[in-house]
Amino acid sequence: MNMLSRRLLTLCLCLPATPALCASSTEMTFTGIITPSACTPSLSSEGIVDHGRVPARSLNQYEFTQLPTRNLDLEVSCNDPVLFVLVGVDNRAASSVGPGFYYGLGNNIHAPSERLGSVSLAIREAYGDGLRVLVLASSNQGETWFPEDNAYPNNFMGFATPGTLIPEPHRRIDAILQIDTSINAAAFLTLDQEVPLDGSIVLDLRYL
Repeated sequence: MNMLSRRLLTLCLCLPATPALCASSTEMTFTGIITPSACTPSLSSEGIVDHGRVPARSLNQYEFTQLPTRNLDLEVSCNDPVLFVLVGVDNRAASSVGPGFYYGLGNNIHAPSERLGSVSLAIREAYGDGLRVLVLASSNQGETWFPEDNAYPNNFMGFATPGTLIPEPHRRIDAILQIDTSINAAAFLTLDQEVPLDGSIVLDLRYL
């Protein structure tokens, strides 16, 4: 495409009032895969972890303050045995104090450069189709697997029979999602106004 035609294309996109130069139609392409089996993940309490009001005076001055552990019921229900993984996606990754290990808790709305703290996730007491299963993790998108309950950001988390190091298909997974939240040291935060915690994590179900 020469320079003239590039300029004409730009004018067509920006100045639709010139019909002599603009195309009268455009094209869309649709892609995807129809799969005979599907799974639905769900969390108890609609996935909301509410720590209530945390008094600033209760925070440690120079080290993290760990809030009470919270647990949510995790369920994945499929209409047939399906091979899938769960992946934790951090919507507040820029605020993480330990990228790759901890999820972010958001930034202080009154001092946006201040990171509020961290969240860690772990999958405990996992059962697959009624039988106890081993929780596996992969940090290289499924090339290799190792036993690991901690659901680090972007790791693949799969489920297998104990003694097996390869994820297996399941119709149903039931587990406890353990959430541990820690607030940054008070010395590094501006706390003269109410500051909302703002963690946001997606558990993404992906088929293998």
